[in-house]
Amino acid sequence: MKRQIILENRIEELDALTTFVKNCGETWQLKSNEVFNIQLALEECVSNVIMYAYPPEEKHTILVTAELLQPDLVFTIEDSGVPFDPTQVAEANISLSAEERPIGGLGIFLARQLMDSMEYRREKEKNLLTLRKRVK
Repeated sequence: MKRQIILENRIEELDALTTFVKNCGETWQLKSNEVFNIQLALEECVSNVIMYAYPPEEKHTILVTAELLQPDLVFTIEDSGVPFDPTQVAEANISLSAEERPIGGLGIFLARQLMDSMEYRREKEKNLLTLRKRVK
């Protein structure tokens, strides 16, 4: 079973994403901590698309697809913004203090920690970011 949501590149759309993830969790009978972790990881990735993939004055869409492919729950975020591969971003050095740490990268770090895998590809002028979470 596959579920999809189309979001606009506006930060207010994160509320709709939250509802979408919660509905997926209910449909697939996920544990509340699994739903929370998935929601947080997707919010980080989608907010990066909203903030950086397009010029702020332009309206675009972001497609989020969820699919249960036992034993994994697979989420794909698709956008036509500027090419960006978050899997190539260096791991954030969380041992540094907040003052010493460079700005940015913590959201990607968090998404990597919360999900079991993160894969990126660019196809037909689109960014496709796939996040997998093993569920029981």
